Amino acid sequence: MGSTQRLRVLAAMSGGVDSAVAAARIAEAGHDVTGIHLALSSNPQSYRTGARGCCTLEDSRDARRAADVIGIPFYIWDMAERFHHDVVEDFVNEYAAGRTPNPCLRCNEKIKFEAVLDRALALGFDAVATGHHARLSDGVLRRSVDEGKDQSYVLGVLTREQLAHAIFPLGDSTKAQVRAEAAERGLAVADKPDSHDICFIADGDTRAFLSERLGTSEGPIVDALTGQVVGSHEGAFGFTVGQRKGLRIDHPAGDGRPRYVLSIEPVSNTVTVGPRAALEVRGIVGERPVWNGHVPEPYEPIRCTVQLRAHGEVYGCRAQLSGDLLHIELDTPATGVAPGQGAVLYDGDTVIGSATIASAV
Repeated sequence: MGSTQRLRVLAAMSGGVDSAVAAARIAEAGHDVTGIHLALSSNPQSYRTGARGCCTLEDSRDARRAADVIGIPFYIWDMAERFHHDVVEDFVNEYAAGRTPNPCLRCNEKIKFEAVLDRALALGFDAVATGHHARLSDGVLRRSVDEGKDQSYVLGVLTREQLAHAIFPLGDSTKAQVRAEAAERGLAVADKPDSHDICFIADGDTRAFLSERLGTSEGPIVDALTGQVVGSHEGAFGFTVGQRKGLRIDHPAGDGRPRYVLSIEPVSNTVTVGPRAALEVRGIVGERPVWNGHVPEPYEPIRCTVQLRAHGEVYGCRAQLSGDLLHIELDTPATGVAPGQGAVLYDGDTVIGSATIASAV
């Protein structure tokens, strides 16, 4: 969105320092800003407690206090039902199908930039502003100047139309600068800890969360090299490709080296393990591609880079669309690539597209 005209901006305020400073900057730039906090749980106590997420009563109070300091109107929008269906149930269903989802990607796609943006535009707002660490200019999404806090990966699912109505005011600042500015502005959240892990899993125990919803079902852990059953588990959903710890294997490998999860088969409830070398992947097939960069869709191969997890390594690659699938050929092998994760393509520090990993070879 251009900054020369006065815009009506809806500032999504999680209760953290980033979204508070983002809202303050937009208001100070002269725009007509309204703050909103998303109530994502019908019972906030069932999600995070303490200053660790974006789903607590404490967070809604922090967001309201920040809006008061900034001097903007503030409302709470109840998105609990939509969040539960589009993010929490999707998370559970993906694990049940043997995939490893990224709920932050899904939340950005379905909640912050679909449900919220749709409602904002219907109410006459021009744009939605968030505290994500990413740069956006002329509809082009780029990495933050703070590489350690860059969130362009979890925004890679957004369409060109969504980016055209988005504002990310923090992309040119480091996290340290944002905290210092919050203190100068008198925002009480200046020193509030960052949220970590998954906001809707209260104690951070993903396996227990899934067991409660999917039940337990004993199955074998099989060695890929020998075909032997080397252990058992209480649900294949409790594992992810590349996992090394918590496998509870009965028999040590012949070479004495650790084993890793190579694949998860939900129908037979089988977890297959093997050496690290067997995790190496050179090709990826992605589904549901989103082409959000200002370059033509790549029906011919293009040279670019790909990031396969949040704050993960970046790989040189060749990428090409074929029908509804994105084929990615890596220059060097990657490990721990799990179906369900996002593959985000970059040209330098610019996001050009993304897809959900369907399979790896």
